[in-house]
Amino acid sequence: MKCSDINIRDPFVLYEDGTYYMYGTRAAHFGQKTGGFDVYTSKDLENWSAPHACFDSDLHGMNVGVNWAPEVHKYKGAYYMFATFTRKSNGLRGTFALRSDSPLGPFVPHSKKQLTPDDWECLDGTLFVDKNGTPYIVFCHEHTQIIDGTICYTALLDDLTEAVGEPVTLFAASECEFADLHSSGHWVTDGPFLLHSKNGELFMLWSSFIKGKYAEMMVKFNDKTLGKDLTHLPPLVDSDGGHGMIFCDGQRSYLTYHTPNKKECEHPFFVEIEIGEDFIRLK
Repeated sequence: MKCSDINIRDPFVLYEDGTYYMYGTRAAHFGQKTGGFDVYTSKDLENWSAPHACFDSDLHGMNVGVNWAPEVHKYKGAYYMFATFTRKSNGLRGTFALRSDSPLGPFVPHSKKQLTPDDWECLDGTLFVDKNGTPYIVFCHEHTQIIDGTICYTALLDDLTEAVGEPVTLFAASECEFADLHSSGHWVTDGPFLLHSKNGELFMLWSSFIKGKYAEMMVKFNDKTLGKDLTHLPPLVDSDGGHGMIFCDGQRSYLTYHTPNKKECEHPFFVEIEIGEDFIRLK
């Protein structure tokens, strides 16, 4: 399969031992009960395997509503999928941690419940581990609940089973000079993803809208640590693509995101990225 044959949103790539593993939201019925997630594998980012089901949300009673934004992180010798589901208890969305011994799955529920706050509508949780080894979930508090969407973080137990402490809000979408009001009348935050430059500067990708088009935004944390002292940088992508992440195969670094942001037309897209001493930019 080529990328043009793969209809997913929110692509996420894990590279290990010469193989690229790509996960994403099943886009054919985006926003509905899609039954879980698939993984695609490749050796060259051009030719991909057929989808291999790696999480069955029906099997675990989690196919209640949305099944969104799976991303897989290797942590303490296992593979953890952070993904968003609609909760049975209150109908709100939240991000859960799943676990597998293989990047191919099968993944099974790992966290005791969602890792985002009980009474918040949340999505797109990502795992970030700081220089001290403390794990955090960084996530979006949905614009559908609060109008002006925010990006927040909460510390996690070392085993990723529970959140600890109160959530901290990093910023609201309206605080970014480059983001525009969505046609819904809301300010949108989507898809946070964190990474370091070569000298340890901390950056975060996130998505919003610019002139009606989905966009890949970026912030830099001014003191190299996760916190409110940050600067909004010019967008990486403003041409109807977003919810991206960056990965490295040991030789090159790539940004992947889905485009166009149109239902049942979304495909993964790859562009090479330059990660410098204190910057991240398109090559």
